[in-house]
Amino acid sequence: MTRTPRLSRPTRALLEELLAAPRSWRHGYDLSQATGLKSGTLYPLLIRLDEAGILESRWEPSAQEGRPPRHAYRLTPNGVALAKEARTRAAAPKLRLREA
Repeated sequence: MTRTPRLSRPTRALLEELLAAPRSWRHGYDLSQATGLKSGTLYPLLIRLDEAGILESRWEPSAQEGRPPRHAYRLTPNGVALAKEARTRAAAPKLRLREA
């Protein structure tokens, strides 16, 4: 059984970007440019989300001959639900406890 990933700031940024067009396939480079996440943060995050069933991935052949195929990613239905939940949590006001 896989567990739900922690909703860190980079995770929320990635989910928010993917939620803009949840059924569209996106490449890592495009996601890096859109979110500002560096490859050392983005690619491990994509792998974890794919393994958790939040994303699905596939190999796409390159449009240019001689170039290797590239991974493309998109949200699964569970991923869409998690992304919407993350958006709701981020928009909710934070409650602060006062010390007496």
